[in-house]
Amino acid sequence: MADLLTIENLINLVMLCFLQAVLGFDNLLYISIESQRAPVAQQKAVRYWGIIIAVALRVVLLFAMIRLIDAMAEPFFVFAWEGIITGGVNFATLVFIIGGIFIMYTAVKEIGHMLTIEHLGTDVEGKGGKSAARVVAMIVAMNLIFSFDSVLSALAITDVFPILAFAIILSGIAMLVLADGVTRFLEKNRMYEVLGLFILLIVGVVLLGEAGQAAAHAMHDDSLALRVFGYEVIPMSKSTFYFSVIVLVAVEVIQSGYTRKLNAQRRTAARH
Repeated sequence: MADLLTIENLINLVMLCFLQAVLGFDNLLYISIESQRAPVAQQKAVRYWGIIIAVALRVVLLFAMIRLIDAMAEPFFVFAWEGIITGGVNFATLVFIIGGIFIMYTAVKEIGHMLTIEHLGTDVEGKGGKSAARVVAMIVAMNLIFSFDSVLSALAITDVFPILAFAIILSGIAMLVLADGVTRFLEKNRMYEVLGLFILLIVGVVLLGEAGQAAAHAMHDDSLALRVFGYEVIPMSKSTFYFSVIVLVAVEVIQSGYTRKLNAQRRTAARH
């Protein structure tokens, strides 16, 4: 125990908590949006159990990755179709591709859902909301996909399992504390739910970009980077992603304020 209480480990813990907070924003947003698809009476429980199960599985994922990181790094297939697609594919590549496509599909489906039906409590097919168990499963699955990137980033800081696990547990507690507040905000300001879905759409693009370099980074070999029609798949930097998010939020805030002002002027003009 005394070996863990070192200045280096404490500094690493602070850095890991900051990393989990930054990378956990999109995860918390997804949890808040997805939980609203469950029956109203069960939404809080869905968020609670979804986060707890997801955090427990994230610790398991961390333990497995520490043991299997070298085995998962090796590409199991290398594309060699010059001019069409080249580069290596490993386990991380598949996780990022599947996760990115699924998140983009979910965001586009929900945006279409909002535009084509009257009541947001029904799904695209016009049926009732999803069951609580299905929503919990979705939250857990997507949390693991989001976790993959953050766990890999965390391992770059330290490989001390207790420190890593403690940082993940702290991030889970933070999500439990914030999830209800974020959900209430989205319920009262539905236009920001649309904004959240567009942010998730960007997250999907980010994950697809990460897939392009996953094998190359794991093996420290630039020749394994995916290239499609001769163009290298390059991930979006985190600074670019968060700048995009800030711009989207700023546009939404300004547009909402301007819309309220116009509506107020129209009501005043109508009374006169």
